[in-house]
Amino acid sequence: MTSRDPQAPRLARLAGLIADETRAACLLALLDGRAWTAGELARHAGVAASTLSEHLGKLVAGGLLAEERQGRHRYVRLADARVAQLVEDLAAQLGPGTGRRPRSLRESSAGSAMARGRTCYDHLAGRLGIAITDALTVRELLTQDTGFALTEAGVDWFDSAGIALDRSSRRPLARACLDWTERRPHLAGMAGAALCRHALDAGWCVRIGSERAVKVTATGERALSELLDIGAAALD
Repeated sequence: MTSRDPQAPRLARLAGLIADETRAACLLALLDGRAWTAGELARHAGVAASTLSEHLGKLVAGGLLAEERQGRHRYVRLADARVAQLVEDLAAQLGPGTGRRPRSLRESSAGSAMARGRTCYDHLAGRLGIAITDALTVRELLTQDTGFALTEAGVDWFDSAGIALDRSSRRPLARACLDWTERRPHLAGMAGAALCRHALDAGWCVRIGSERAVKVTATGERALSELLDIGAAALD
């Protein structure tokens, strides 16, 4: 008789944590990389605060979320980049659409904005993320031959652009993340996170709406054109 793999019960518990619509909604919302209060997540998921609190307790106990308290407020965020990768990879399996029409013009606009550009935990995704990834690859700053890797010229490019890379980090310098709207990989890892952080801090991009969507500013259009020869048409 073949013995059961000892990882099976743990995998089943992990799958069970995600296999709930309310908890899945929370995990997707937290892909914006920010900390949310329990009240904010309850409103986003459309459930009572007491119900949401129970779900958050399970996600924290299961290691998918980390929490901190400031005064009366309880904040939660994804535990780490590995959890974000798991959620994004699962979302990518769903395909580009939901199979139903948007219920309102606002919902349609929000969906279009997310597809145009958004944050995926701590890096850029959507057409914006793909445009940057393609530009880095064409200029031989990034290779995609056997997984994502920055070339020496790519590391130099980050330095010259003033985008700091933490060389002491154990996190992969570059990693491919499958984009769930574009169905192609965009740049993640430490380099992707540093680029996203710089884009927001330098005003290349600004967050719009209440979800993960970002918009490229006029300053960002100039910077991306000068640094990577990305035209405005590629960002629409």
